Amino acid sequence: MIPFNKPYMTGKELWYISQAHAAGHLAGDGQFTRHCSNWLESRIGCRKALLTHSCTAALEMAAILADIKEGDEVIMPSYTFVSTANAFALRGAVPVFVDIRADTLNIDEARIEEAITPRTRAIVPVHYAGVACEMDSIMDIARRYGLLVIEDAAQGIMSTYKGRPLGSIGHLAALSFHETKNIISGEGGALLINDASLVNRAEIVREKGTNRSQFFRGQVDKYTWVDIGSSYLPGEIIAAFLWAQMEEADAINKRRLALWSTYHQWFRRVEESGTCRRPLVPRDCSHNAHMYYLLLPDLERRTRFIEQMRAHAIGAVFHYVPLHSAPMGQKLGRVCGSMSHTDSLSERLVRMPLWLGLEDEQARIIQEASNALA
Repeated sequence: MIPFNKPYMTGKELWYISQAHAAGHLAGDGQFTRHCSNWLESRIGCRKALLTHSCTAALEMAAILADIKEGDEVIMPSYTFVSTANAFALRGAVPVFVDIRADTLNIDEARIEEAITPRTRAIVPVHYAGVACEMDSIMDIARRYGLLVIEDAAQGIMSTYKGRPLGSIGHLAALSFHETKNIISGEGGALLINDASLVNRAEIVREKGTNRSQFFRGQVDKYTWVDIGSSYLPGEIIAAFLWAQMEEADAINKRRLALWSTYHQWFRRVEESGTCRRPLVPRDCSHNAHMYYLLLPDLERRTRFIEQMRAHAIGAVFHYVPLHSAPMGQKLGRVCGSMSHTDSLSERLVRMPLWLGLEDEQARIIQEASNALA
């Protein structure tokens, strides 16, 4: 079986984990956590990067930092992972779902303004497949209405928008290092803070609502409970694994882009025949080859394609069930306008295997996919 995903190891992970153990520091915020945070701050250009135990945790922190309260509204796409909405629903907010663009599958920036009400507090653009949302328009809307922008960049590490790294544009951003992502630690994430006024509180929220970080820097003589928060730190074993990945990030990115480009070249002829559509990357965006997907004509043909690929031991899979159609989305959320693109594209999208080490199998995958699309 050729799986949809296979976690990649650089070869240094176990050595760094042993070093963390030898140092006698396995709880959070040790030397490897500092290495990873410094790397993120340098590469992305954010004011502060705080490692978390998941991207979900980073989004939950963002909701606290945004002071989201009962009855507030947060605008987001429906075609996203459940954590995008859950983080704000946990604070009592109403997720307000707007449609996605047909080209990039990102939130349609032209539909955001009509979703704004006096209760709106934030916009959460999701960079689908590591391709940037139209951030200039989104930031302009946020400025005019006094809203926070929280980038869900779970899939977006090392991608850019007009030369700016994803995660460096909004007031806050969340990254994922889940085993399905480009750079991994099994489970893991990071909160990126670009608004300087949120840095100190972010540290407190991450440390269970205490000023523990300030204590260890010698800024206070004891630490105590000063705010709400939770335990969002990853342990040093996670950070040690992640540091081995970050050291090889450019090489990982290069190999993923090569796999992506091979798919894209071979499926061009299939697209020209009208049996599928390939991903579209806007000219002013650079992507990280997080995902390669095809859009098939309808649900029936996608189902048949997945079954045929599985029959040849290849793991091609669909993606999100739109949140506005899910039971909790219907209970807690609100839809603004037509969701025609979300409804249609979610039924037609299929993701192809893409992981390091797939190079020797890719020709067979493409051949079987071409046969299934014929």
